[in-house]
Amino acid sequence: MAIRTERLILRGAKQDDLMDLYAIFSDTHAMRYWSTAAHENPERTQQNLDRLIATAERQLTYFVIEMAGRAIGTAGMHKTDEVGFLLHPDFWRQGIVTEAMNAIIPYLFEVTDHTQLTAEADPRNAASVELLKSLGFQETHRAERTFCINGEWSDSVYFALQRPS
Repeated sequence: MAIRTERLILRGAKQDDLMDLYAIFSDTHAMRYWSTAAHENPERTQQNLDRLIATAERQLTYFVIEMAGRAIGTAGMHKTDEVGFLLHPDFWRQGIVTEAMNAIIPYLFEVTDHTQLTAEADPRNAASVELLKSLGFQETHRAERTFCINGEWSDSVYFALQRPS
């Protein structure tokens, strides 16, 4: 199963994605506001990939973003009702995540019974915060010192998007 958009294929993860995903998960810029540190080796990325593959076998809700035959990011619902996205910096500011999420969000409401989707972002990550707002997410609350990565604390801003009526 895959979702196709104008430029993208949104699909389940496969073993061949390992090095493309490692290029993202090991990039300190891409991982700057993520909830874990950048991956130090492909074996660490393999752990994530194994989980993505296993989860997609049950129900595909978290997608690999493929463009021109290359895995350039991930997006979708990664736990309970929480959505997230991660994109290789070479592809930032091109509307790719907006394009992907505009296809993924209706799909998630179609295949789940969630009354809302939620999201969390570091408030310093202005691009992600603005993207979530542009997708219709409303800020619900904030919390301080929610993640400590490599000795640096970050805060969180939380969002929700209600199921369309």
